[in-house]
Amino acid sequence: MPKELLKGNVAMAEAAVRAGVEAYFGYPITPQTELLEWMSERLPALGRTFLQAESEVAAINMLYGAACTGARVMTSSSSPGISLMMEGLSYIAGTEVPVVLIDVMRGGPGLGNIAPSQGDYNQIVHGGGHGDYHPIVLAPSSIQEAIDFTVLAFDLAEKYRTIAFVIADGNIGQMMEPAELPPMRPLRTEYPEWAVRGAMGREHHFLSSIYIDPKDEEVTNYRLMQVWNRIQANEVRYREYYIEDAELVVVGFGTAGRISLSAVRNARAQGLKVGLFRPITLSPYPFKELEEISQHAKKILVVEMNSGQMLEDVQRAVKGRIPVEFYGRMGGMVPFPDEVLAEILRIQQEEIPLDGDPRQRWMERFAPIINWKN
Repeated sequence: MPKELLKGNVAMAEAAVRAGVEAYFGYPITPQTELLEWMSERLPALGRTFLQAESEVAAINMLYGAACTGARVMTSSSSPGISLMMEGLSYIAGTEVPVVLIDVMRGGPGLGNIAPSQGDYNQIVHGGGHGDYHPIVLAPSSIQEAIDFTVLAFDLAEKYRTIAFVIADGNIGQMMEPAELPPMRPLRTEYPEWAVRGAMGREHHFLSSIYIDPKDEEVTNYRLMQVWNRIQANEVRYREYYIEDAELVVVGFGTAGRISLSAVRNARAQGLKVGLFRPITLSPYPFKELEEISQHAKKILVVEMNSGQMLEDVQRAVKGRIPVEFYGRMGGMVPFPDEVLAEILRIQQEEIPLDGDPRQRWMERFAPIINWKN
């Protein structure tokens, strides 16, 4: 199909429509409200379900109920709204029903602002509702990837009966780029055998996240772990750029990865052996692939639009083999390629210690930049 000039929020919404979403439940919050607005027009026009809930808490529980029928369902929100959904997400995980969520991240903590951020990394990848479970988390860096990953999220959620997130910062949600939408999929006519859709002529299906007997709860947790092991073995995704001979490897996801790629290309133009590793699945995280890179690279620079939330996963992968440095912008501030390039040049010239906290070293370097507020 030909490319169209699409806004990120609209592109993800239309991708979900074409992927066969049957029901959407949500509540408006900037910078993702256009996604909800698009759904409010498209789904009723197609005879599908759209419902603006009275809150994010209501929306996630409506999603939970609809998911139990085996319908292809989703919601979307932004950082504080996702926080409100966490209890419902834990119920969904415990019940083992597939859902898709899109999180267009904004500055925080607290109410924060509506500027782009990557501060939800810990909340989505390492946090979430209570209990032992892991969602699948996909991080696009372009409008085309936002479209492709939205479609992929539905397929993965249903394949593993799990939660699948697409997390994009406000830049991805608000910017416009040429991109190609997928063809419209026909709506399903058959539903999974576990779905609760009426019990005429068959035994009742029972879906719940309540296991009063600890032995039953432990069995459920073990089953979730088995599924997660399959996901880890089969669904790790990432992109590499100029890695083959790279002595310094920059690691960044989403918009930070995209910006870092510009800096890496500038560094390459200056003759520096620099590469980029961009995780696409933040969960499951590409630990093995980063560990392999650390066996031939000399240094790593992690770039994020937060205070270093992914940094700890990179350190876990590298296992202290080579020095790791960090550069971040917080609260809705977005780094420029020149900032990342300056860090690349500095790291190439300096001796970076193996020990110590790269976040603390970054704070000491970064302090003069923000002292104008004090």
